[in-house]
Amino acid sequence: MDATAALSTSVPNLSPESVRALARRLYGIDGSVLALAGERDQNCRVETADGSRYVFKISNPSEPASVVDFQIAALDHIAQASPELPVPRVVRTLEGRTHDTIALGGGVHTRVRMLTYLDGIQIRETARTAAQRRAMGTGLAELNRALHGFAHPGAAHDLLWNVSAAHRLAAKLDAIVDDGRRALAGKFMARFIADVLPRLASLRSQVIHNDYHLYNVLVAPDDHARIVGIIDFGDMLHAPLVGEVATAAAFHMAGSADPFEGPAQFVAAYHATLPLTDVEQEIVADLMATRHLITALISEWRAARYPENRAYIMRHNPAAWEALSQMADLSRNTARDRLLAGVQTGAYQ
Repeated sequence: MDATAALSTSVPNLSPESVRALARRLYGIDGSVLALAGERDQNCRVETADGSRYVFKISNPSEPASVVDFQIAALDHIAQASPELPVPRVVRTLEGRTHDTIALGGGVHTRVRMLTYLDGIQIRETARTAAQRRAMGTGLAELNRALHGFAHPGAAHDLLWNVSAAHRLAAKLDAIVDDGRRALAGKFMARFIADVLPRLASLRSQVIHNDYHLYNVLVAPDDHARIVGIIDFGDMLHAPLVGEVATAAAFHMAGSADPFEGPAQFVAAYHATLPLTDVEQEIVADLMATRHLITALISEWRAARYPENRAYIMRHNPAAWEALSQMADLSRNTARDRLLAGVQTGAYQ
């Protein structure tokens, strides 16, 4: 599949009544249906009369079957390898299958699946704290350890949301209307190509979540530093492990007077559980900037293409541009040292 296919195909749009009928027919589960946000797939919450809740997912028809199978297999693997991790569980159909196939009309078919629904508060709705960032760093390291050694043919799929492949988005620089922003993005694209791309082949790689951020991590209502859910495994792929760390760290730049304070706390806690190698430490700050770069480029492109979904698509865009501006005048070494401050001093407690 071309890397742009899943981001260039409209999200399925089944009615709540159709989703309810499918859940009842395929799973024997009947309940009210509530639409949930999604970039590529149609996601719905199904709640039964007794309060049980599930997530019903209708895959983007451009998503290869092998990728859907990969996401399902990864969740099953985590459930076996680290059952204590708070990730969704795959619900089997009445026939014992992990998924089913439905017709969308016009000869188009796609896969549907159901997951358990995890209760909790999205971290984006809470106040940022050092304890919370440390919990997130530790939680991601534990998730990565659970995924270590997991292999699946679908893990090698192409995905634009992959910081280690940012150079493929270079052509989208020309579509940025604002001259200053286009120059800013171009600077970080050039840095990635010159300083990161040549090092990627030497990095350890594995299956990663690739979207571990404030929307996809849930905390307890009475303790905002206790993680009770990790959701949205739709961007998983096999890629350099440090890209996972950088992607997650990027979302902690906002909310503090020092934009490196939050990311440094996060990275130090991650490193305390799953240490970064020397070469990973050398480029993790570069890749943190790269995540903001691809966020800006992909969101600008998709918002223009799908204005009806603009609010969801652009939700991280302002923060991405702000972060690139904050890093623009820093040397690579300065950015690296500030990000790794906790790692260098052991100050992750």
